[in-house]
Amino acid sequence: MQSAVASNISTNSFLHDWSKAGFREGDSLPKDSVLSQDLNCQIDPSRLANEFNLIANDSVDDSNALQSAIDFIKTNCNGSFTNSSLIELPPGTIDISKEIHINTSFLIIRGQGNDPQNPNSTSIIFKPDTNTAYDGISDFDLNDMKDVGGGKGSWIWPGRGVFRVQTQEVHSSLINEHQNAPDNRKDFYEGSVNFHFKSGIKLTQNHNTGDTTLALEKVSNINPGTYVWVGAANTHKIYERQSVPEQLRKNGHMRQQIFKVISVDNATNSIVIDKPLEFNLPINSSADGSKNINGDYFSKIIPLKVIEGIGLENFYLTQEILGMAPSDATYNYNNLNHLQAMSGIIFKWAVNSYVENIRTSMTGSHPIVTEMAKNLTIQNNHLEGAWNKGEGGNGYLRLSKLWDSLISNNTVQHLRHLSIQWSSSGNVIKNNDTNVDINLHGGWERYNLIEQNIVKVPFEHRSCNPNCSSNSATWYPIWWGAGSHSGQWSGASGPQNVFFSNEMKKQLSAGGAFSDFQPYSNAATILQLGWSRISDSDSGSKWQHLSINGSDIDTWTNNETVTFHLANNSGLNANCNSSSNSLLTVSSVNCGPAIVPNPSPAPSPSPSPSPSPAPAPSPSPTPSPSPTPSPAPAPAGDGSVNIDGSANSDESEANSNSTDPISTNDDNKNTAPFTFRDQSEEAVNIKINPRAKRNVKYRLQMLRLGDMSDNLRLQASTTEEFKRVVKFRRKGLIRVRKGKENFNVKIRIKKLRSFRKAFPDIDQVNIPITITNKDTNTALTKNIQINLND
Repeated sequence: MQSAVASNISTNSFLHDWSKAGFREGDSLPKDSVLSQDLNCQIDPSRLANEFNLIANDSVDDSNALQSAIDFIKTNCNGSFTNSSLIELPPGTIDISKEIHINTSFLIIRGQGNDPQNPNSTSIIFKPDTNTAYDGISDFDLNDMKDVGGGKGSWIWPGRGVFRVQTQEVHSSLINEHQNAPDNRKDFYEGSVNFHFKSGIKLTQNHNTGDTTLALEKVSNINPGTYVWVGAANTHKIYERQSVPEQLRKNGHMRQQIFKVISVDNATNSIVIDKPLEFNLPINSSADGSKNINGDYFSKIIPLKVIEGIGLENFYLTQEILGMAPSDATYNYNNLNHLQAMSGIIFKWAVNSYVENIRTSMTGSHPIVTEMAKNLTIQNNHLEGAWNKGEGGNGYLRLSKLWDSLISNNTVQHLRHLSIQWSSSGNVIKNNDTNVDINLHGGWERYNLIEQNIVKVPFEHRSCNPNCSSNSATWYPIWWGAGSHSGQWSGASGPQNVFFSNEMKKQLSAGGAFSDFQPYSNAATILQLGWSRISDSDSGSKWQHLSINGSDIDTWTNNETVTFHLANNSGLNANCNSSSNSLLTVSSVNCGPAIVPNPSPAPSPSPSPSPSPAPAPSPSPTPSPSPTPSPAPAPAGDGSVNIDGSANSDESEANSNSTDPISTNDDNKNTAPFTFRDQSEEAVNIKINPRAKRNVKYRLQMLRLGDMSDNLRLQASTTEEFKRVVKFRRKGLIRVRKGKENFNVKIRIKKLRSFRKAFPDIDQVNIPITITNKDTNTALTKNIQINLND
């Protein structure tokens, strides 16, 4: 028996202390009593209309009006947590066309309700204008957007949105670039005061897990009470520990966190932070005895300029895309319009803020996304659907680089993932109801509590949709980052992510019954993923990779139902249980004896993802160890499979070391080592005799210009109507012929006569085809125009 009182779990037990998760370290959300007594800082619907010209239901773009009201608060109101400004939105429809920048602290934006069918509620309709929609990007690689001043689209990662809670302050060295940039590039430079390559400070000595005093080269611009970002340089040793193949290792800051500064010592150039380091902090990428990954790369401390005290309440938000219906995207895990992949609400370099009682429907990408945020509360929201749920990491409830936050009582439907990633730690994901997987997406996310959630994942929730074959894998209620799928941008999932008292079910076949996902749907057992169970105490003591018969898994896919908590496997500690239904209020935890591995080998059935009976809660045979990773590089991602059979890169970080400026790679892309044979044409135009009745086949030939890896991916898109008749051959979709200097893409159009009868007014099919070499991060696109009635 071990004591584990919520207020001091970390000192009395093996569990993390989650008691300070959420807005202002666990405080209740603010009431009207905290509103400013200066009426100039309370803007009601009448003032919005009369002073700022924001009038609901007039079909006039309200973007400038709402931005002007926010800028007025920034200029005229000095707020605090007990003196917050308020913008009260009117009932009815508000039209927005550009990103709204919430660049001031202590502001609540409140609507009248989130029911779009109720005329007394507030509905925000977003239609991005040409300066807001992306341009020049392929699928969702923001690095394809560049400015002559040196800025890149990756600097605005995780992308644009409707509301962006972030400082717009520009670093002094980039003022001219910002001023001279066109309107659709200015945001590249905004917030650059927080870029590590502009403001980062190096360390003067190595630090270890548990340290609270950090020695820096300088502390002149750091003050007590402010926040700092701490990033540890990637090293070969940390990658080796995670079983990431060497060719997939990159410079970056996989391990990172935001801390509050308690005190500053100018004499010793040191600072004291508010909580212990959760990782070792070497001076640079070789300070732990590793060889350099690719030249010297340094750990950094950044004194942040944050936005805090923001509240978003009580409104409905949707993004409309002409020519598309929400049903087109329900189980479609592609990007239906990647140029309009705008998120709903973005928190970047933000602390002590919240979102409550918001309803989103069909945002361009993530309904809510975080990037460098701490102590947020996201609760009582309904988040449903996204137009883009494919390449580049789109369509999540994306909890990235998020610390000490509370995500509770939300309904999350028809997104790609509820993801916890990129070093996020200390978060509580509680009492949510979702039909998407809870995704530990990689990047050393750690010490997160996932409890009392209902996770009911349908069979159709799988990345191949809508182009699935009979043996395509389907996602389970949990994903865990491992092996080659965790290479390059992220690394593996980190230590002690705790699942407790969740109801988790998986539909194993289309239209079939939902089965309990065991052992993770267990009310009493404390399940600690990535945590050892063999130690001097019975609670476990350190991070441990998931492994089967002593071999680390290379991917979670096809290993979802492995009994990692039983011998001969490891990486899941299920030794402890509690009679409480929450680890936030638990008074005691019971732990059984440590489980000693059985030296005898276990049976090894095939881990086929095809529909099968529900996994039983009792011990089951384990599959054989994963094979040694192939030396051919594979992208980071969630282990899903594309139409061509290659691994799916789920994040655009795989393309740029990190699209966040914290880990930006400034190298330009190489020239693609291949070209289309008809390279002089901008598009292929295929004319089909209108009297043709038979199937039409077309072969697009491409030429190799030099050495080229087989590590290629093809993507093609067209409108929903044509998906019934335009088929891309799955087998041999992209075939690299060994010893030859070309390869082919075959396109086949079926049932022309039936098609013309069903769609007599349609005379042209447009199919953009992109082939990407994932080794060199290069791509080439050709637009195929098929004229049916010429």
